[in-house]
Amino acid sequence: MIRVYLVDDHPFVLKGLISYLKTQDDIDVVGKAETGEKAIKEIKKMKPDVAIVDLRLPEKNGTEITKEIKSAGLKTEIIILSSYNRDQEVIEAIDAGALSYLMKDSSPQKLVEAIKAAEKGEPVLHPRVAKKIMQRAAGKKVVTEALTDREMEVLSLLVKGLSNKEIADNLYISTRTVKSHVSNILRKMDVKDRTQAVIKAIDNDLVRR
Repeated sequence: MIRVYLVDDHPFVLKGLISYLKTQDDIDVVGKAETGEKAIKEIKKMKPDVAIVDLRLPEKNGTEITKEIKSAGLKTEIIILSSYNRDQEVIEAIDAGALSYLMKDSSPQKLVEAIKAAEKGEPVLHPRVAKKIMQRAAGKKVVTEALTDREMEVLSLLVKGLSNKEIADNLYISTRTVKSHVSNILRKMDVKDRTQAVIKAIDNDLVRR
């Protein structure tokens, strides 16, 4: 039986998690908390196998909870379950000792998979989070905001050296629309000009020449 502790500041979310996990024969929900302070206190006392922790909480956030639990030497594995996947928050949570990181749009089955994997010390990461971790491990700066499919098409043509007019002709859109897409690309990639965007795109393997 895997002993699980839940931490989320939304009662509705907690109720839903408890209801679903109770349908699993090999999972036992041993406690819950809506604040970071209560969570830390009870996790230290109960020593569950796994703690499923929201990232943004009153008093102490999920990263701070993870740090305290790991600093205390507990074997409790931390699964972050959050609506947020901003680069800094993801990296901080993993650095603090979180084993897995799932988004709240993950399926219930995926959460159960992560719980069972955690008992074995094996991580489970949401695809978007996994990509950030891989890019960081490779020493590459992650694009701060995801590009749309159309922006990726425009970026691919920028890498090929096409002008705005040529891009417009290729995609059957106006040059004004191309300029708008380019502006969005520069902002999202946190670069000043097209050349920097092309270099960063190649360095991050966003597109190929």
